[in-house]
Amino acid sequence: MSAVIEEHHDDHDHGPAKGLARWLFTTNHKDIGTMYLWFSFLMFLIGGTMALIIRAELFQPGLQFVQPEFFNQMTTNHGLIMVFGAIMPAFVGLANWLIPMMVGAPDMALPRMNNLSFWILPFAFGLLISTLFMEGGGPNFGWTFYAPLSTTYAPDTVTFFIFGVHMMGASSIMGSINIIATILNMRAPGMTFMRMPLFVWTWLITAYLLIAVMPVLAGAVTMMLFDIHFGTSFFSAAGGGDPVMFQHIFWFFGHPEVYIMILPAFGIVSAIIPTFARKPLFGYDSMVYATASIAFLSFIVWAHHMFTVGMPLAGQLFFMYSTMLIAVPTGVKVFNWVATMWKGSMTFETPMLFAIAFVILFTMGGFSGLMLAITPADYQYHDTYFVVAHFHYVLVPGALFSIIAAVYYWLPKWCGRMYDETLGKTHFWLSFIGVNVTFFPQHFSGLAGMPRRIPDYALAFADFNMISSVGAFIFGFSQLFFLYVLIKTITSGRPATAQVWDGAKGLEWTIASPAPYHSFTTPPVVTLENNPH
Repeated sequence: MSAVIEEHHDDHDHGPAKGLARWLFTTNHKDIGTMYLWFSFLMFLIGGTMALIIRAELFQPGLQFVQPEFFNQMTTNHGLIMVFGAIMPAFVGLANWLIPMMVGAPDMALPRMNNLSFWILPFAFGLLISTLFMEGGGPNFGWTFYAPLSTTYAPDTVTFFIFGVHMMGASSIMGSINIIATILNMRAPGMTFMRMPLFVWTWLITAYLLIAVMPVLAGAVTMMLFDIHFGTSFFSAAGGGDPVMFQHIFWFFGHPEVYIMILPAFGIVSAIIPTFARKPLFGYDSMVYATASIAFLSFIVWAHHMFTVGMPLAGQLFFMYSTMLIAVPTGVKVFNWVATMWKGSMTFETPMLFAIAFVILFTMGGFSGLMLAITPADYQYHDTYFVVAHFHYVLVPGALFSIIAAVYYWLPKWCGRMYDETLGKTHFWLSFIGVNVTFFPQHFSGLAGMPRRIPDYALAFADFNMISSVGAFIFGFSQLFFLYVLIKTITSGRPATAQVWDGAKGLEWTIASPAPYHSFTTPPVVTLENNPH
């Protein structure tokens, strides 16, 4: 037995295994974080290709390239893959890489479960994407999969979709338990809760949200499964069920899910802006309380997606006012980021450009969300391209820009090499222009009444759609440029220092670049002097 233990320690000292076995069996948080990030980038490219098929079809009125049935499959899969396959795994990858380094832990608390939670995902998404090649085609009922469209009228492949959703949910719950256990139990001496970096705080709160709402989604898809195969009528009015009940259950999951996709972004931006403004984050405590407030309020606003289903007046008023209320802690955050930049010694490296774009464009998305919160006005906006513009402004220059900013910011720490600043800024401007040219015109076509999820449209909307499609191709191909920047950095970038950025604070900047395979084998001691807050 002692020989086995000694041999194990030898392996531990020498670093990772070689070849494929390293990635299949790894329990190292950095390896697993890397796999999550590359997997999410692959899903991002697949989901993005589906988006370009949608935009190519909508370039002109009339049917151009695909049949309406396939168009619906693209719309559905684009949404599902981007939400569950690109944005969420990217944030989990960042959490895996950064949280142990930020709190001074040697690894995640549950490393074997960490490995399992990642390896479920390729199978889940393999299952989902494979439905496109099956008889009857893939899911075609929109990413919100409202019943009875997804039960009574769905293709047979909906069962594979349900199984895939269950697998994604299991992965998310395991990842969340791991993150909570790591943050609560493995912080370095002196790392009190109010000394934790905001990225750690936002992920702690996000992990609790995931554990709370993923079982709700599992319940919804299980009820769908029973309606399809076992003769129940949860969502069928003909059997005494209620289709609107599906919407309530879905959005009780779906609205906290929206914040699951944006809270870690708040943490990233709260790390980047102080670094390049060379000032401590303004109002750290209020940022923590605002994050917790957003998480709590996210559970009581779900039916603002449902103002047109015939809710009673009291219900409409409650959800309208609670939605207005959730804007307050979000506004606190925006104010604090701006106050952090105010009179700072700012420089505009690529991560800072993405972070500033995040603050501006996410705020715009938030304002259009407040417009949607006004019940009588929502009757006009509902199910139009105005809604598409709103949530893409929150998710693309919001969640996605923060992920890209994080990659540029921490990549030198991960691989020990600096990216090319000129290429990074080129990527930023292409993305910034592309995203605005794509989604800004959709506000106007939506206000003029263009419905979402249609493959053909009236001639009146042609100009806006053409502009949108051009922007989409600019944005899409600029992400291939991002891939080039990443590969160039990893293979031939100039060596990075341990500190990387002048103003950067936090434990991750105290270890070498590239970060060693095992960081913090001896826990660091956090004091007031070496703590960024």
